[in-house]
Amino acid sequence: MSRSLPPYVPVATVAARLPLIFPEGTPNRGYCIRELAARTIFTALYIGALEGSGQYFGPVHVYRMTQERSEVALNEMRLDYASAVLSRKGGIVDGRRWYADNTREPIRDETLRDGLVAIGAVTRREDLPTTSGLPRYALVADFAGLFDPALEGPALDEAIAAFQAGYLSKSALARVSILLAGAAAGANGPLVTFPSGETRQLAPGPSSIIAKAVVEVFAKAFLTQPAVLWLSESGNKVVLRDDRIAAAIGLKIEADKNLPDLILADLGDGHAKLLFVEVVATDGAVTERRRGALLELTRAAGFPDEQVAFLTAYDDREGQGFKKTVAQLAWGTCAWFMSEPDQLVGMMDERGEAGRSQWLLTSLPGKP
Repeated sequence: MSRSLPPYVPVATVAARLPLIFPEGTPNRGYCIRELAARTIFTALYIGALEGSGQYFGPVHVYRMTQERSEVALNEMRLDYASAVLSRKGGIVDGRRWYADNTREPIRDETLRDGLVAIGAVTRREDLPTTSGLPRYALVADFAGLFDPALEGPALDEAIAAFQAGYLSKSALARVSILLAGAAAGANGPLVTFPSGETRQLAPGPSSIIAKAVVEVFAKAFLTQPAVLWLSESGNKVVLRDDRIAAAIGLKIEADKNLPDLILADLGDGHAKLLFVEVVATDGAVTERRRGALLELTRAAGFPDEQVAFLTAYDDREGQGFKKTVAQLAWGTCAWFMSEPDQLVGMMDERGEAGRSQWLLTSLPGKP
């Protein structure tokens, strides 16, 4: 009796559902939703490598798949492929291969180990030696069921929600919910509430969502008595400028000085501290050049360097903004992510110190 297989599902269907299953904020989301992941999952479904079936797949099944074979839905052909690629002759299958043999590593290390296995969507045999060439991976049944072509509309939405609740960690779910809430708020531009109680409407867009989080979430968590001295948007539109507080602490704000997106002050201990914040949706981190230019401003106002800190704010560690600019971040600055609001990243120097942002790092939530 031949082994049963799940319904045939085209690669395009798998690819279309992955971003719904793994929304923004999912750890290593890029590894889980890219084309290589879609083809990996398709291949596992194609040969019936599901948890409990006794059938397993390996990277070889993915990189030796051909476009022509992937379009053949006959069960006997699918079963034949599962064993054919493992033959000593190299499992030659007619057609245009998807990938060369050297794609083994990114399938194994990124798509599987750091992506689908880490999340719990794929299970791995632990009874095989690491040097074994036998297939060792299988799709978790709850995950495989999400690709049933008969599952559509509200039923698919409910199944995806159930999978996310059961398999994504609490921290991952928190990141997802924060990012989804931010995306929903971006349609008409978020309304930001400042520490003074004053409110302003920001322009629509991802930068405004991050700026709102800096003012309403970051400032409350990391500053003792926060104040916003300056907030501007793209196009040099000034949303807030508090010259009264700035003058009281000796800082002269000049709009033509290429100021950052935000200037915050901590007035809590009798010694005003300044925090310059760049908001990054796609570009514009606190670089060495930017830090140096801003220090000229604070030194001219008589601020000691140890009372000045620099922050680059992002939506998420998985976001393109962080990936694009992380190499540009200046030493002695910090990075903060809207999706993980209680954490702070310090760019340490060779002495293990964060330089001019040291006072900010010591204000981590829960620290004295």
